Amino acid sequence: MTQDIQQIRIQPLTAEAFAPFGEVIACEGNNFFHINDAHTERYHALSTAEAQDAAVGISIFRNIKKTVVPCSIQMLERHPLGSQAFIPMQGQSFLVVVAPNLNAEQPDLDRIHVFISNGQQGVNYLAGTWHHPLLTLEAPSDFAVIDRIGTGNNCDVYSFTEKVIVQP
Repeated sequence: MTQDIQQIRIQPLTAEAFAPFGEVIACEGNNFFHINDAHTERYHALSTAEAQDAAVGISIFRNIKKTVVPCSIQMLERHPLGSQAFIPMQGQSFLVVVAPNLNAEQPDLDRIHVFISNGQQGVNYLAGTWHHPLLTLEAPSDFAVIDRIGTGNNCDVYSFTEKVIVQP
């Protein structure tokens, strides 16, 4: 019996390419206005957090294991009750793996996308977006994370039956 192998190529993270899955959080390409006696540029409301019947929390996630590409991924997860934003705190690049829904219960594995952040970009996954947990290219790596804090099942996991390889 042979195992199917799917290979996914990494592409640059842009607001247009990532739009079906969420928002890119970055200064580049966005308007600002001056505040604090013109000492600060405010890039206002670059993203909006979603949370159903819960609070929105700000956490720090520290990834302690570096990802080496090519790499194999074996699952995706989604948070149906709220968005989840990841913002690199040290200017580090990271991989963003996402897929649209195939149906109400599973991602479309034939349409997986892998983006690479330039280290000055964060992402905000829309509620219900299938994504892989953080894949950092440097370790340790700290991320500011903004997501829903509340009760109820807010994490669905889909494990793959085929092998999926992320390629440079």
